[in-house]
Amino acid sequence: MIKEVIFDIDNTLYSYDKGHKEGMNELYRYVNEQFQVGREEFQEMVQRSNKEIAERLGKDNAAIHSRSIRFQTLLENWGKPLFPHVKTMYHAYWDTLLRESGPEPGAIACMEELKKMGISVGIGTDMTAMMQYEKLEAFGFAPFITHVVTSQEAGVEKPHPDFMALCVRKAGALPEECVFVGDNFKKDTCGAIACGMHGVWYNPKGKALPEGADAFAGAYREIRHFDELVPYIRTLG
Repeated sequence: MIKEVIFDIDNTLYSYDKGHKEGMNELYRYVNEQFQVGREEFQEMVQRSNKEIAERLGKDNAAIHSRSIRFQTLLENWGKPLFPHVKTMYHAYWDTLLRESGPEPGAIACMEELKKMGISVGIGTDMTAMMQYEKLEAFGFAPFITHVVTSQEAGVEKPHPDFMALCVRKAGALPEECVFVGDNFKKDTCGAIACGMHGVWYNPKGKALPEGADAFAGAYREIRHFDELVPYIRTLG
């Protein structure tokens, strides 16, 4: 019997790709206006700064997702003043992403149905905690969420076993009583299976399976729409 369904957030409950694109466009408009920087230079400096942060912090660290750290590093590399620009750039990016994004089709209705079934809803997401809370509230998911695990809290990113184990512990259930839903096959689906949970790959665009996925054949369920999730969970007893 399934007791909890745990969802990833970015590119699962909403389209991060769309929101990120709009957020970066707004960010570029700001730096172009303030510093007269061209788009090519802007893109190159963003890539350079992000790479620098990843090399310094390591990829298994939630701080690499922090936009305030990214924008601070960007401005320092440019030799531009940090105040008031880090804070203004932070809001230019995130406010735009939140405004231009929304819940994936069927996601809210799916959570409503899970609640009726007596199944709790959790979150398992990389990223810093506060912005993920902002997203859950902005997109209408907050009333359904019982537990949240972020990589900032766990100290490691998905698919690390410690991250997945914390999700199970917060659910107060056995691994086999939990379903983990996410768009990243390696991080979400394979990470869940390795921990003993049921892995569901949310793949609305029909992306090809990554290399090595054959080893997990029959161990996960792929869905293209959230309408498919509850019927699958009913088959699990």
